[in-house]
Amino acid sequence: MDQMRIDEFERATPAERNVDGSFKPVTRKSTAEPIGVVLEVAGAGTRIAFDLEKLSLSSQDPDPTVALSGQVGSQIKIRVGNGWLLASVRNQKQDNAVPGGIVADADFLGEGEEERLTGRIHSFRRGVTFFPVPGAPVYSATSEDLRQIYASDGRSAIQIGNVYPTRDIRAGLYVDAMLGKHFALLGSTGTGKSTSAALILHRICEHAPEGHIIMVDPHGEYSAAFRSTGVILDVSNLQMPYWLMNFEEHCEVLLTSRGDDRQLDAEILGKCLLEARSKNRLAEQMGKITVDSPIPYLLSDLGNIISNAMGKLDKGHSSAPYMRIRNKLDELKGDPRYQFMFSGMLVGDTMADFISTLFRLPSRGRPISIIDVSGVPSDITSTVVAVLSRLVFDFAIWSREEKTRPILLVCEEAHRYVPNEKNADGSSVGRILSRIAKEGRKYGISLGLITQRPSDLAEGVLSQCGTIISMRLNNDRDQAFVRAAMPEGARGFLDSIPALRNRECIICGEGVSIPIRVSFDDLEEFKRPASDDPSFTQLWNTSGGEEEMVQRTVLRWRAQGR
Repeated sequence: MDQMRIDEFERATPAERNVDGSFKPVTRKSTAEPIGVVLEVAGAGTRIAFDLEKLSLSSQDPDPTVALSGQVGSQIKIRVGNGWLLASVRNQKQDNAVPGGIVADADFLGEGEEERLTGRIHSFRRGVTFFPVPGAPVYSATSEDLRQIYASDGRSAIQIGNVYPTRDIRAGLYVDAMLGKHFALLGSTGTGKSTSAALILHRICEHAPEGHIIMVDPHGEYSAAFRSTGVILDVSNLQMPYWLMNFEEHCEVLLTSRGDDRQLDAEILGKCLLEARSKNRLAEQMGKITVDSPIPYLLSDLGNIISNAMGKLDKGHSSAPYMRIRNKLDELKGDPRYQFMFSGMLVGDTMADFISTLFRLPSRGRPISIIDVSGVPSDITSTVVAVLSRLVFDFAIWSREEKTRPILLVCEEAHRYVPNEKNADGSSVGRILSRIAKEGRKYGISLGLITQRPSDLAEGVLSQCGTIISMRLNNDRDQAFVRAAMPEGARGFLDSIPALRNRECIICGEGVSIPIRVSFDDLEEFKRPASDDPSFTQLWNTSGGEEEMVQRTVLRWRAQGR
């Protein structure tokens, strides 16, 4: 036998070869009856005429992938030379003018070589090198084809579920590709979005136990999911020093005026803040500092400087701006809700310790920090998130020479922090997160956006996400927004977004070989976020202990959760 025949003989199973080296006759899937022919070819896809009779026979096949051949969202393969071209069916309609009676459009996904014995696709790669010609036969893709296509090909991947419609082909996400170019998890309320987010983060933590993940949790859902594998930071233990804020963030917190008055107030605050920072001996050691420099200062010093400036006769304007700033400062110092940030105990230089805790440096087997901002007063929530996000970005910039480890920043309810122009409120958090989306990967920052309203996100932010994980979206605007952000080859999958079941998703982009529909794995109870909907029927049919419950609630209410 020649060398090629010897190689085939060695790869063949005993059922496929005789002792003398001849092959037993086998029915190769590649020589099975075609289910249609190519009618037209374009750069991104093709038009196909399906044979209704052949599709009916395929629907009885025990292979679930073959059984769905021709249906919207299914995969088919087209013979091109000595290989296969894989495509996804986008739509279909009846047309008696063509042979077979059914016309469908399909989007090209990629191409692969053919195994000589089985006819399966292998060595699959995204993109198209050689296009088919009209008249080329179209065949059903098989589960074995998909198994070869979705194999991780040696890259680091996490397993999150099964490829639809199979029950045993695992769906993997390439970790480096997904995190290297940001990702977004989208889904309407009630689709299992929070549990799916917890599943993905748990898998990443298991895959990289020495990772560095920060999650902003606006509703306090994820504390229950990561209590044993992460660090939970909320108003009771966050202890975020106020002096870490830059000048813009100080203005958001301390200035209450609008229009021309705000410009004047900002000018006064900038001068007083710089003088307060300059009193610290760190400022003397560093030489020249700016109003943005993270140098500790005393709140009492800032208050005294404002009062002294107000008393000067040559100040050139009334005392009203000084009074506004001073009154707001006194309010923050005296309100117990703000003690996690504006406390006299936070004046020490704890920046290195705070960053080490926040960024999990070192991780010590707990790679994720859950920042629960549900207890933060609503008027400064955006500022707190802005400070945390900016610290991630600034740390990445100033640690480039150290070749430090990359950081993943995950934002739940992202549309609240990165709103579009219509909903923008001028907060700095939108600007810093948009900058991270555009520039973060150059500095080793990965951004994960989780939202139920992608159409409310800032323009261009979703398109910066290299991997999009879309669960069911019920709103037409949201569907159109996601469709515009996804690549051309995912069109057939996008059309099925409104029909997805709970805990199913469409994944496309850098994190997967080709767009896929995935059924998420079940997550253990103790790893799930506290996001279950209450059972009205069950809770409204039980009674007892209501008076005590109200008393406990009032106590927590008055103490603001402390």
